[in-house]
Amino acid sequence: MYIIVIGGGKVGYYLARTLLDEGHEIVVVEKDPVRTEFICSELGSVCVRGDGCEVATLTEVGTGRAEMFIAVTGDDEDNLVACQVAKHKFNVPRTVARINNPKNEAIFKELGIDVTVSSTNIILESIQEEVPTHPLTHLLDIRERGLEVVELKIPADAKTVGKEIRELSLPPESRLFLIIPKQEKPRVPTASTALQAEDQIIAVTTPESEEALRKALRGS
Repeated sequence: MYIIVIGGGKVGYYLARTLLDEGHEIVVVEKDPVRTEFICSELGSVCVRGDGCEVATLTEVGTGRAEMFIAVTGDDEDNLVACQVAKHKFNVPRTVARINNPKNEAIFKELGIDVTVSSTNIILESIQEEVPTHPLTHLLDIRERGLEVVELKIPADAKTVGKEIRELSLPPESRLFLIIPKQEKPRVPTASTALQAEDQIIAVTTPESEEALRKALRGS
């Protein structure tokens, strides 16, 4: 694949190096001349000095034939603008943006960025087992329908332990699809299924209903 990486910082550098090792054709766009020279000395002539938000720069690096466009600068606004230009000006089929502030994730998705990566959210989700107050783990976005697949664990002190699903005030946009008990086989829940401590719930919901779903399943 021909992949363009915007931002030659540590994330962009190691990403480019890994993609090169996998046999992809890579171009890194970096504003800083010193950083540009360093990347070229380490990886070969794969780094171009320029502004990844500018049409002229993206034209120079052949964005029109890119199969993937990845913006990983330390500035969320730059990453958003670069991906927007790549998608709407050059018709790049797949855009990926790094998000430094998790609050910007919804905006990026609304504006059509195909994949968003928030290091903060990744860290939070990876320590879910150790942080019982962590609300939901996002498993999959179904963007064209405005839905997402999420996972939530029922803590031992949840007010809903022992209650049947029919007793819960689930948001109308949410559906429970699978319950994975701690020591039993996974099962598809019914209205009479009772929640137990440590149950893992797989559900489909909307971003707007996340908090309501969390409260309904945990009774808080």
